[in-house]
Amino acid sequence: MTNMRSSIIVLTLLFWIVTIVSAKGRAPAVRLHKKHSVTGIQNVSYDGRSLLINNQRHLLFSGSIHYTRSTAEMWPDLLDKARHGGLNVIQTYVFWNAHEPQKGKWNFEGNYDLVKFIKLIQEKGMFATLRVGPFIQAEWNHGGLPYWLREVPGIIFRSNNEPFKVTSLLRIPCHAEINNNNNNLRLDKLIMFVFLCNLNMKQHMEAYVTKIINMMKAEKLFASQGGPIILAQIENEYNHIQLAYDEDGPSYVQWAANMAVAQNIGVPWIMCKQKDAPDPVINACNGRHCGDTFTGPNKPYKPAIWTENWTAQYRVFGDPTSQRSAEDIAFSIARFFSKDGILVNYYMYHGGTNFGRTSAAFTTTRYYDEAPLDEFGLQREPKWSHLRDAHRSLNLCKKALLAGKTSVQRLNEFHEIRVYEKPESDICSAFITNNHTIEAATISFRGKKFFVPPHSISVLPDCKTVVFNTQQIASQHNARNFRRSTLANNHKWEVFSESIPSNERVPVSQKLPAELYSLLKDTTDYAWYTTSFNMGAQDLPKNGAAPVLRIMSLGHSLLAFVNGVYLGSNHGTHEEKSFEFQKPVNFKIGKNSITILASTVGLPDSGAYMEHRYAGPKSISILGLTTGTIELTTNGWGHKVGLKGEKLKIFSEEGSKAVKWRAVVGNAPALSWLKTRFSTPEGRDPVAIRMNGMGKGMIWVNGKSLGRHWMNFLSPLGKPTQSEYHIPRSYLNPKDNLLVVLEEESANPSQVEILTVDRDVICSFITENHPPNVNSFASKDMKFHSIMESVRPEATLKCSNFKKIVGVEFASYGNPSGFCGNFALGNCSVAAAKSVVEEQCLGKYSCTVALESFSKNGNVCPGLQKTLAIQVRCSH
Repeated sequence: MTNMRSSIIVLTLLFWIVTIVSAKGRAPAVRLHKKHSVTGIQNVSYDGRSLLINNQRHLLFSGSIHYTRSTAEMWPDLLDKARHGGLNVIQTYVFWNAHEPQKGKWNFEGNYDLVKFIKLIQEKGMFATLRVGPFIQAEWNHGGLPYWLREVPGIIFRSNNEPFKVTSLLRIPCHAEINNNNNNLRLDKLIMFVFLCNLNMKQHMEAYVTKIINMMKAEKLFASQGGPIILAQIENEYNHIQLAYDEDGPSYVQWAANMAVAQNIGVPWIMCKQKDAPDPVINACNGRHCGDTFTGPNKPYKPAIWTENWTAQYRVFGDPTSQRSAEDIAFSIARFFSKDGILVNYYMYHGGTNFGRTSAAFTTTRYYDEAPLDEFGLQREPKWSHLRDAHRSLNLCKKALLAGKTSVQRLNEFHEIRVYEKPESDICSAFITNNHTIEAATISFRGKKFFVPPHSISVLPDCKTVVFNTQQIASQHNARNFRRSTLANNHKWEVFSESIPSNERVPVSQKLPAELYSLLKDTTDYAWYTTSFNMGAQDLPKNGAAPVLRIMSLGHSLLAFVNGVYLGSNHGTHEEKSFEFQKPVNFKIGKNSITILASTVGLPDSGAYMEHRYAGPKSISILGLTTGTIELTTNGWGHKVGLKGEKLKIFSEEGSKAVKWRAVVGNAPALSWLKTRFSTPEGRDPVAIRMNGMGKGMIWVNGKSLGRHWMNFLSPLGKPTQSEYHIPRSYLNPKDNLLVVLEEESANPSQVEILTVDRDVICSFITENHPPNVNSFASKDMKFHSIMESVRPEATLKCSNFKKIVGVEFASYGNPSGFCGNFALGNCSVAAAKSVVEEQCLGKYSCTVALESFSKNGNVCPGLQKTLAIQVRCSH
């Protein structure tokens, strides 16, 4: 009976194995429908024109705000500003390694409270897109994948690889040895062992996805349950690396899609940059100009979705400043919606801060600061307001865009008119495009002539009236100011220096230097490497020249010490992580110790085979000796992970008492901890710290990490990529605060400043050719109409945070020039311009100044196109 049962088990297992092997690369077929529908409290479906929410078509304006990159206290204000900016969808990734940094240990507290964030989106009256991943890239440490995944035997990330996808429910140790000489070993046990080890610890990717989905379901957060989530994303930009995995790439895509759809969330799934996204998953576009670069949905019954419209360029340490203009972004979205687009997401709408060690390799602590809402949550103008106006103009075209028939008039290489019109009705909207990058154009349409600036689109909701042009900014501008706090800068600095370990304290543990990532396991940036060797008198050069210590490193940076004395440092870059350290050294006769502090600046976040990336010292040698090169790579090395100050948590109130601090005199030595206290800055404006005088390390305020600073990695412009670092107000105590800085280099902390941040200088720059404010128009009962008696260009100024206009710093109506913060009078200007603006604006939260306000001054500047430039200052 036992033998029969064993045979049945064997046959069953063989059947399973054959089934799995034969199914590899093939997934169950999904029936194709012209509309993928779900049922529930709130129905979300789609067809080739749009998403349908409760059977209603919508234009969807979305923005990425990552809950992990701002504090929970900031979320309400960020979401309010997003909604007031015309957004109706918020998009966020889910960050696996933030939530499960150690296997089975989950964290959803504080700014990792995903459920709270999604519920708040719903409270603010917006929808949500949940990008589950699990790979997200996002310039986030390890692309969101927890480090412990690298240690799963046989794992290959993002491939048709069982350890990554699905692994066994039965925790059988796959590394256990099978003794083939054991006479008691039966075939059924062997097959069971092979089968379970092929599957290996069931559910890594799938278990994670299921965990997140079930959390959302439990809180009824999917739209099918009455929640705000209308879309979910599986995987991320896989087309970039798919070819690297040969046939396993498409198989993985099919498996991931099937696994996601099987979660039964009741809303559509999307894949971005995945041309072959399997049905019913919608393929979506990422990029700057998806209106022209997107080849479109891969099936005619799927809508056109743009998951990432990059509002700027993320920065890495060593980068110069960069921008993407509000005009170009507005052009891109008008182009996309004019070509049947249905959803555009701004990546990022608010970038925020990479707190702690969360940034990817070499990525700055400040993230997408040039987004419509900057790192501090302040509105970056004119980007925020110009995009708001773009949304308003497109909403005026909504009926035509969603119900009209499309026609296209291609006038020439650069000029085009796209019309959406519903026959036998007044519904008609037009988009007049001038794609020439230099020359403006006058374009005739239906008996009228329209002036269209270069690289711009004019929006005509009624096919007659221009309410918005992407190149002509009618909204206000502003400038960001960092102001030295009057309360927070009376610093008295103290220092605690790390001791430099030698071979005696960190004995040899292996022959070669250990690979750095696997040594650190993403628990710290730092690891010590120690070795020693004997130098004979006969080895030293006879000409008095010093031998040279050479270290070849795979990245990211290092500090070198010889006999406990700091020798120097070097580092790689985002583009080339590997580097060479080479310095002359006066070695002593006899035993010499070499100590290397190797460090990472975040884990990689993209590319194929991420599990096979390496860092740390690769080879070490002494050059320039009379007896030849001394090769130390195989000399035997000791290793120690982390710094003493980290382990004692001396950046916290309690931990700071564990060591003896001394007053700083001049420059602090390399590899030191610096401590001071500061008063909470005045007012309610955001707070920052400027790290002048410092080199490289990390910053803590009241025990909370602000992230990595790196002031001595200069851009080609000769300046640090990032000088100011955000201190969230919620990190501060009512009065007294602890500031601790880990500094790798010799540095002078006396230059460090605590600042408040505002955008209290606001401006407007309007010409006679500008369209009127888009708020001058409305659409009601399918009728487009003006809601103002006089529809003319006007300057609109509004202070933020309940501040009032307290001063007019510049005003000119004529031909002024310049930009916000640096206006200049032209050779023609109305003398009373400043008094006119003061009369209409001083003491108010907001004001509107029409160009016709200056008409009583007669025909000023005859023959010239007149411009109104205003700069005012806001304050409480």
